[in-house]
Amino acid sequence: MAKPQYWLIKSEPSVYAYAQLEKDGRTEWTGVRSFEARNNLRAMKPGDLCLYYHSNEGKAVVAVARVLTEPGEDPTAPGENWASVEVGPVVALKEPVTLATVKATRDLKDIQLLTRSRVSVVPVSAEHFKRILELGGTKLPRGR
Repeated sequence: MAKPQYWLIKSEPSVYAYAQLEKDGRTEWTGVRSFEARNNLRAMKPGDLCLYYHSNEGKAVVAVARVLTEPGEDPTAPGENWASVEVGPVVALKEPVTLATVKATRDLKDIQLLTRSRVSVVPVSAEHFKRILELGGTKLPRGR
């Protein structure tokens, strides 16, 4: 099996919090209306891991989710050129990693959460993914 790629996906907690994803077990990641974010969605593969970032309210990485499906058409925009994937919960971080912490962490200075801050779906390097988990005091469950 290919090594997973890593991503960061953003959602306002009042719109779709990670706790809701845990309750639902999976959701279709829809409504992305940025070409850059759409292209990132299209690059996702099942098994890829996503840092789940609560934007606007909270401003923190709060969890890890997994891409469950190949990218497809966004059902909220039929006939338009947008994409979506299904994601499922993996683990909530023991400690949320706030935007302030990310900004203050020297080895995260070039994470796309900071350099492409307006984009809702961005790639994350394996090193940055691992560092966020360390800051959140969290290890991935075995077999994940």
